[in-house]
Amino acid sequence: FLAEYLFMLIISSEEPARADTHRAPAAEALEFGYVPSVVYETHAYYEPGAIGLLFHMVHAFLYAVQPNPFPKGERFSFQGPENVVLTLQAIYYEIGFIVLTVLGVLFVMLMPLVGFFFCLCRCCENCGGEMHQRHRKNADCQRGFYTASLIASSVFITVGVLVAYTANHNITTRIKSTRRLVSTNIRDLKSFANYTPAQIDYLTAQYTTAKNKVLSDLDNIGPLLGGRIQNQLEKEVVPALDNALRMTGAMRETKEALESVSTSLETLQDGTGKLQRSLQSERASLSNTLNDPACSNGDVSHTCNNIRGTLSQLAISANFNGYWFTVTSLSLFSFGYSAFNDTPRMVSEQTRGVVSRVKALLDKSGAEIVGFTKMFPVEPALQNFTKFLTEGQKNIEAYYPQIDQFDFYRWIACVIVCCIVVLILAFNFLGLMSGSCGYDKNTTPTTRGCLSNTGGNLLMAGVGFSFIFSWILMGVVVTTFVAGGNMEKLVCEPLANRQLFKVIDTPYLVHPGKKNFLPGLLFQDPHLELTIGSLYSDCYENSGIYAALQLENKFNFIKFINATVYNQELANIFEGVKVDLQGIILLEQEGKDNLINFANTGLGEINYQAYLSEVNKGVTVVDLLSFANELEAQADHLPRGALGNALKGHASSIRQIHKEQVLPMEQAMVITNTHCILTKVTNVLSAIDAAEYLIANNASHVVKQETEKYVKNLVGYFKQYTNWVQNSLTLEVAQCKPISNIIDSLEIVGCSFIIDSVNTFWFGLGGCCLFLIPSIIMSVKLAKFYRRMDTEDVFDE
Repeated sequence: FLAEYLFMLIISSEEPARADTHRAPAAEALEFGYVPSVVYETHAYYEPGAIGLLFHMVHAFLYAVQPNPFPKGERFSFQGPENVVLTLQAIYYEIGFIVLTVLGVLFVMLMPLVGFFFCLCRCCENCGGEMHQRHRKNADCQRGFYTASLIASSVFITVGVLVAYTANHNITTRIKSTRRLVSTNIRDLKSFANYTPAQIDYLTAQYTTAKNKVLSDLDNIGPLLGGRIQNQLEKEVVPALDNALRMTGAMRETKEALESVSTSLETLQDGTGKLQRSLQSERASLSNTLNDPACSNGDVSHTCNNIRGTLSQLAISANFNGYWFTVTSLSLFSFGYSAFNDTPRMVSEQTRGVVSRVKALLDKSGAEIVGFTKMFPVEPALQNFTKFLTEGQKNIEAYYPQIDQFDFYRWIACVIVCCIVVLILAFNFLGLMSGSCGYDKNTTPTTRGCLSNTGGNLLMAGVGFSFIFSWILMGVVVTTFVAGGNMEKLVCEPLANRQLFKVIDTPYLVHPGKKNFLPGLLFQDPHLELTIGSLYSDCYENSGIYAALQLENKFNFIKFINATVYNQELANIFEGVKVDLQGIILLEQEGKDNLINFANTGLGEINYQAYLSEVNKGVTVVDLLSFANELEAQADHLPRGALGNALKGHASSIRQIHKEQVLPMEQAMVITNTHCILTKVTNVLSAIDAAEYLIANNASHVVKQETEKYVKNLVGYFKQYTNWVQNSLTLEVAQCKPISNIIDSLEIVGCSFIIDSVNTFWFGLGGCCLFLIPSIIMSVKLAKFYRRMDTEDVFDE
């Protein structure tokens, strides 16, 4: 039963040392989920389709007119020489527009005058007004050239008027689609306002995730921190405990061996005396037998003498008297496995006050974060903003009928302008058709038919309408060219390549006392490095309004979170975490005393070598069985008689002595080795003392190191939260894509819908005006071949 109890004790003490390895888990990444997102409806992208080819042609023409780069934002004073420099730069930049505008104005001014004097000239039968056509040999060739030229001019005018009408119709079509852009942009702004409070609440609510994780680790500070400390110390402690455990087994085996040797030694000491007496008696009896007169005869005497010479061998060889083996009682003792494995519980008990203080402080920090977000009237302001958007949308929609009415008038005006050109084209084409169909080269100029004469009159009517309306058309072209072209080059093109933002963001450009325009307008802080270009870029990437407007310069929520979540008070609490392991006792004093007493029992004073030497000698000098066999063999060589029979009787007696006395003594000889027990005990005690010294004195460094790692993990949870808040504020909370969408929508409506169409309109109409000049010339020349003349050249035969 004692052996079973000892075995169970060893197993139960050894298993925790092997299996109870409190591995501290690595700091895990916290999952804060996803900030409630909003999907904006506006897609600020415009693809013009087939009319885009015309837009590209107009852009190419404007680039040829004004290839100069957009001027940089340099601030000039409008007094003194700077004014002259600015004027010269403006003239250089606008030189292309100025030249074309001057040419257009000259066209507007000269065309009525030319028409007036042309009419007067014809009334005086000059300038082709004389109804007489001279005969020329190449008349047919001239008529064909004039016809082809007029057709070509009319075709180009037709293309121009179609381009103008297409652009005019495109404006009306696109203006109707602006309602969708206005509606989606306002809805996006409302979504922006409605989702922002919920997103902010989600950020503050996720503090609970980090807080709960910290509290969970604090509740498990024993297994986590204590386990780490134990893992670091077990490299020295567990081997010492294992050696002590193995020493218990060695001591138990030594005790059992000593008990066995002591019992055997008593048996050998008792048997040695009995055997010695038996051998002495047998040796004396055999000597008496050999003194028989029969041994004095010839051959028999030689045998007797040989036997007499071996009598001295019947003696004991080993002497076990003087040897002793003391067996002391060995009490079992328990080791410090349970005490060492109790480290997590000690840590948990010693830090119980820290845990309660941290919990209270975390609750306070959470309330402060929520209170900070409620300090600013974000939700009421956004509600007012939503109401403002709703009212603004109603006001904008109230203007839709007026916009439609204005666009209708504009569309009618442009159609009238196009119809004027179409009227001129109608006279040209009808004149060409009538003249070509009615022309007969066999008739004389005075006998031309009515159809041919009508064709010539129609051509001249076209010339008259061209003089009447061409200057009006050119006036429309010049006006729209100056307005639309400059809008394209000064607003639309810089807005498309973002050069306009760079100009507006030029320091001190808008106001000489304000470095940056936007922060001065929003925050009354013109020195803040916030520009319209950076705001647009951030919003275009759908970043948060907090980062886009650099609101951290006004109310730094991240700084507040960092200061609140991990403040100095919390740091002081964590720094106050102290763990004292001096209470761990690996081996009780009773166990140490048992080891010392066992080592001092005299085991080292036993003469093991002498004892082993006696054991190795054997019990007798000669093997009694061999001696008996030899004696019996010599008796067989003697003549039969009483002497031989006596010697055989002695041999049988010797065998009996060997069987009854020698064999039990040989079986009682046990060899054991306990001379190294003292050294082992000393080593075990040294290892135990060293381990306890490590725990009591040098463990403070391990405790400090592991405590710092544990606190670093706790702080890491807060850092994860603050980093997540910062990233969310930068990228996910109050995403300002609607702001860039508004700018892009204004660009689409103002530039792509209106300016590009207006520019295409004057581009087509301007082409018509230019080709009216060759049309007038060709029509006047060609009418001479179709109209009926009053006189003609007559040739005598």
